Amino acid sequence: MSIISMHKITLIGMTADRDRLLADLQKMGCVQIIPLTSSSEATPKAAPVAGAREALKFLHNYPRRRRQDLDLQRFNAVEVEHHVLEVRNRLHNLKDERDFLIKRIQDMRPWGEFVLPPLEEMGNFRLWFYVVPHKELPKIEASAPVWEIIRRDNRFCYVILVSQEEPLGMPVPRIHLGGKPRHELQARLDDVELAIEDTQAERAYLTRWHDLFSHDINRLEDLAVCHSAAAQTYSNDKAFALHGWAPADSIPALQDYSKNQAFYFSSEASTLEDKPPTLMQNRSWFKAGEDLVTFYMTPGYRTWDPSAVTFVSFVIFFAMILADAGYAALLGLALLFMWKKLGRSSSGQRFRPLLLSVVIASLGFGALVGSYFGVTPPDESLPGKLHILELTDTDRMMMISVVIGLFHIVLANVMNAYRYPHWLDRLPSMGWIGVICGGFTLAISGSITVPNLRELGIALMAVGGLLILWFAAPRQKPVARLTQGVLELTRISGALGDVLSYLRLFALGLGSASLAIEFNSMAAGVREGYPVVGMFFALLILILGHGVNLILGIAAGVIHGLRLNVIEFFNWGLKEEGTLYKPFKQSEDNSWNR
Repeated sequence: MSIISMHKITLIGMTADRDRLLADLQKMGCVQIIPLTSSSEATPKAAPVAGAREALKFLHNYPRRRRQDLDLQRFNAVEVEHHVLEVRNRLHNLKDERDFLIKRIQDMRPWGEFVLPPLEEMGNFRLWFYVVPHKELPKIEASAPVWEIIRRDNRFCYVILVSQEEPLGMPVPRIHLGGKPRHELQARLDDVELAIEDTQAERAYLTRWHDLFSHDINRLEDLAVCHSAAAQTYSNDKAFALHGWAPADSIPALQDYSKNQAFYFSSEASTLEDKPPTLMQNRSWFKAGEDLVTFYMTPGYRTWDPSAVTFVSFVIFFAMILADAGYAALLGLALLFMWKKLGRSSSGQRFRPLLLSVVIASLGFGALVGSYFGVTPPDESLPGKLHILELTDTDRMMMISVVIGLFHIVLANVMNAYRYPHWLDRLPSMGWIGVICGGFTLAISGSITVPNLRELGIALMAVGGLLILWFAAPRQKPVARLTQGVLELTRISGALGDVLSYLRLFALGLGSASLAIEFNSMAAGVREGYPVVGMFFALLILILGHGVNLILGIAAGVIHGLRLNVIEFFNWGLKEEGTLYKPFKQSEDNSWNR
């Protein structure tokens, strides 16, 4: 597990060769482009629109697609995309206008058919329309000099006021009827309905390209990305320049390419002033750990890669929260059925090892606590011999959870200290290790008979506290140094809270196991109480109860398994956040699922 070293690269060539270079870089997929132009600069209208998937979805959702045209000679993916998106936008606007007209005509219906005279003929007086509840009518009589009730119903009075300015203090807001008469709105509504039918017919015609368009979706997206990349380069009539970040191991390939294609190429390692993107590299088994990490944040370029640690700890936490081998077996069966489907995409391939690890760990921990759908196996059986932990043994399970939390947070401080090249910067993290370990030693000294254990805990806390106090800001002046150290020491309560936060592993595991036992008891009671139909209802209780409990266990395992990593662990192990490395590359072959 490591964060790959980044180099800043520059490529310069003739403007006529720019598109060829971008196409080749997109195939290589190892450069994250640094924009050299403003993002607000206009782009040519001939460029492909970055909405290919929206266009395909628009065609796919049409209920009656036409016979598919598979003639590649007559198919132009970019033109079809532009046409489909134009039809989609036109249809959306027409439907919005239709809804507006229907609402306006409905609002005008109680007022009858009328045509407003020009404002000059009215002496600059205007008509103001109000729908007034009967009980509010006296307020209109008191505040309005000229008004008339046009219509009444059992709830409202439809009142018109005559005034040059909108009346103030009215009990209800005015009704907006616009300046067009109702018959004109109705005529426009008829035209809009016809236009919608014509547009739907145009959409139906375009569905003949659905299959060819779906097969070309990735190329369209690549064209859009390539055009966006071209807008981020500097170019004039003669030459262009491209700036970007590339992993150190890709520099030789870029040099060879530039030499063969006659482009100027230069590269330099990042400096302390630079902020390179973060590229984490892990073995294939731990790749999903990168996704778990970036779900919350991206580690800073000069920190460390926590992917493997997050992977392993998430698996352990999930297993402890689920705490049932029967539920784990069900998850294993579900994973077995989904295994091939997950292998069809790169993201699925990344997550298969994580899911398999979760199933294996959950089976193992479920066997250790002796829970199989809430049933404890007999002691003489093989599963019974594996049963060495009791979830109801509160003291032991709480101690296990706290020790796991202690180890997790100490490991975070170790990794945070390890990333610094100078020993002075490592001492605060080492001090926190001393404080946390010393506090734990002191806490257990009353229940474990070990000579000088209490004194050892006090010594560790004292040495750790001094390291934090004096080395929290080692390069500042003495007063500022001590002040920063005192402020850093105020995190002691936070350290205690973070360690105790791992008690949720025990609490959630016990809750899951207790619910499983209760559902079993309920089913057994129903079966015994109603011998005829009791079996049916008992099975129903078991299926629904354990189903709900499994869903709750999965949700708790994911949420709290991630939470203990991204909040408690990252709080002590990752001090800086960075930006994720996003290379300019071709899209994955994951066309629309029909």
